[in-house]
Amino acid sequence: MPRRSFATRRELEEHHFHPAVLIAVALAALFLHTYLPRIWQPFSILDLPLIVVLYLSISWRNPLSGTFIGAAIGLLQDLPGNSFIGVNGMAKTIVGYAAASIGLKVDVDNFITRAMMNFGFCLLQSLILLVIQRFLLGDNTYAIRWLHELIRAAVNTAVAVPVFFLLDYTRIDE
Repeated sequence: MPRRSFATRRELEEHHFHPAVLIAVALAALFLHTYLPRIWQPFSILDLPLIVVLYLSISWRNPLSGTFIGAAIGLLQDLPGNSFIGVNGMAKTIVGYAAASIGLKVDVDNFITRAMMNFGFCLLQSLILLVIQRFLLGDNTYAIRWLHELIRAAVNTAVAVPVFFLLDYTRIDE
């Protein structure tokens, strides 16, 4: 009689990546995020590190891994900037955890789901950054232009969908 293995959905659909690919993708996103706006200012609307955090978090479907990748990429994103170190780290940590947690429950390999999650998490990150700046750092002058944030979320979603498709080719599925 054949034995049946009872595996959870996460174990069946959890994706793996080669460590060199993880490092290369994260560093490329950070590099492009830093230097593309210097070439042409409108590129500053893109948040490539957020796209990488979301992709890896929803692919791994592990909240702990999503938390760590969000913290690492967010802290590295803070280094070349002139803002406080840890602001993006905190925001991307929360986003990574939430994305991985939702990845456990929802089919995240679907095009529409990926687009909706990216749009929503882009807005969530903007809200988290507002809370951090206003309440943790006490900067009462910090304000968010919500129309700009909606456009930013739409642009990041339009960029994220093909990036997710390309990153799907780097997975090592067993």
